[in-house]
Amino acid sequence: MSPRAKKTSTKKKSTPKSVHHNVYVIRLDDAVLRVRRFALANPGHVPGKPCVYVGMTGLTPEERFANHKAGVRSCSIVKRFGEHLMPGYYVTLNPMPFDKAAEMEKRLAEELRRNGFAVWQN
Repeated sequence: MSPRAKKTSTKKKSTPKSVHHNVYVIRLDDAVLRVRRFALANPGHVPGKPCVYVGMTGLTPEERFANHKAGVRSCSIVKRFGEHLMPGYYVTLNPMPFDKAAEMEKRLAEELRRNGFAVWQN
């Protein structure tokens, strides 16, 4: 191969770095309602509606959930009470740029609260 010949890459094209952030929703065990700070943060919770954690990450939601459960940069509430991801609430939104993900995390948490969910968000 000549020094000027271009090498062809077999690397899979990925989403540009600027749009690789994701929002995610994790179902929490209802026992989290016994945690005083969680209960105080959710005075409008409608009994029977889910308890959830809403977050954003530069990882996939699956990787981030695994990190929470393993204690890697985790939220203690998710580590203790996290049950599973709820992709129906976020899958159509991802991926997005950092700024949009930060805003979407807040908006999604607010929307779920308005619908009677108990929500934790850092």
